Amino acid sequence: MVATAARAGFHTQGGWRPVNGRIVPLQGGDTDGRLVPQFLVTGHPSTETAKPEIVGARRSCRAAASWQNSGMRIEEHIAALRHEGELLAKAAEVVEPGAAVPTCPEWTVRELIHHVGRTHRWAARFVRDARPTPTTPEEDEQTWGAMPQDSSLVAWFRDGHASLVETLEAAPPDVACWSFLPAPSPLAFWARRQAHETAIHRADAQSVLGDITGYAAGFSEDGIDELLLCFFSRARNRVRSDPVRTLAVTATDADAAWLVHIGPDGARAQRGAGTAECELRGPVSDLYLGLWNRRAVDDLEISGDQSLLALWRERATIRWS
Repeated sequence: MVATAARAGFHTQGGWRPVNGRIVPLQGGDTDGRLVPQFLVTGHPSTETAKPEIVGARRSCRAAASWQNSGMRIEEHIAALRHEGELLAKAAEVVEPGAAVPTCPEWTVRELIHHVGRTHRWAARFVRDARPTPTTPEEDEQTWGAMPQDSSLVAWFRDGHASLVETLEAAPPDVACWSFLPAPSPLAFWARRQAHETAIHRADAQSVLGDITGYAAGFSEDGIDELLLCFFSRARNRVRSDPVRTLAVTATDADAAWLVHIGPDGARAQRGAGTAECELRGPVSDLYLGLWNRRAVDDLEISGDQSLLALWRERATIRWS
């Protein structure tokens, strides 16, 4: 499925598949006897218990650089979450629930909305309850509740989305709860992660209609920072090369550039320009979608060894642990 999706310019979610009307994780390894799912360049909650580490002092130094670059504040991420969720709902209202999602070929619109609705409810619980540890599968089922009928699918999504927005807006800035990426605070993490989670899945919903609306430059830059500097500053990512090779990503409409160093132990990224075997250049909104494998990149500027970019698009995955 990955190879087929790559030829079409898109990648399947890879780490999830529909089973009896539900989205379940594909096996990606085992930690202490527990399933650790893998994800193709998008972050999802698991129905299993993994072992993400808690934000701490060692991680905060990397987080600070990521936030300083984009300059986005918590309230801006919450505003983006509100906006992107509304766009997603509007797209879902005018397509059939059983329609296939071109950017995620294994999913229907129904399964996409189920996933995002579950994610919003799952995320809100950590902030609302100031929960310090991951939830159990039984707790997740309780949080999600029964999946809605098609006639109430979008209304169910809107309810969960509104509840998440309200929870983030009402949370104290120093709320202490579990999170799984570098961030200045748990609240900053959840506002940012859910803004980009919703934005990328909004693109999925709009892909059913044909045209995906672009993103503001600052938000796109922030999303690439999150993907490259946070997700790919973690251990055990699966983009590997021996010897080390470097992919450059350069925005043509913003003062933003990144270097992704891919070596035998995985990938790591940094801000800035430099020498690279391959460079991908384009508008930052297109780069954001392209790096998340939500658009083809053939129409962007590509120089150097294109096999390196192909390696990223085939192998870039996100793990929880």
